[in-house]
Amino acid sequence: MKKLSYLVVVLSFTIMSHVQPAKAQGPLGRDFGFGLNLGEPLGATIKLWFSKENALQAHIGSSYFSSLRIGADYLWHFDAFRSEVVKMYAGPGAAVGFGNHYGGWYYNRKGHKEYWYYRDEGESVLGMRAIFGLNIIPKRSPIEIYLELGPFIGIAPTFGSTLDAAIGIRFYP
Repeated sequence: MKKLSYLVVVLSFTIMSHVQPAKAQGPLGRDFGFGLNLGEPLGATIKLWFSKENALQAHIGSSYFSSLRIGADYLWHFDAFRSEVVKMYAGPGAAVGFGNHYGGWYYNRKGHKEYWYYRDEGESVLGMRAIFGLNIIPKRSPIEIYLELGPFIGIAPTFGSTLDAAIGIRFYP
């Protein structure tokens, strides 16, 4: 499992280093921002805009999923409110967790949901998520404020699911 975790991290950084952003589309026409993510996970976040609609966001921090969680999401932004300030976004993502991780619930063989709580120490875990969010980019300001929510599915070494929810702020230098 450690080899798979390292492969995912190296592959993510390789892809991110070869992607060239289009004309900047973030706050004040800038394409790169960094900030703080409060919720799941609790830590740092970055965002790289490729176009007016597409961006890649990444996070690193502490999580219920694991002691250290690194993840990324590919986002599509859409104008649900016909506003230049408030937009919605959605997209798939993946995360790798290192260190202690915790369990929540699963479906047993008879199809009934069972709850449990466990703690595994030192094992790498892999998960996927689908994120839905709302971002606010005030005019003439270098910040982005966002709220996001979505299901998170742990796929290895065991299957389980939880809900990711966060609020955050990014600064675009």
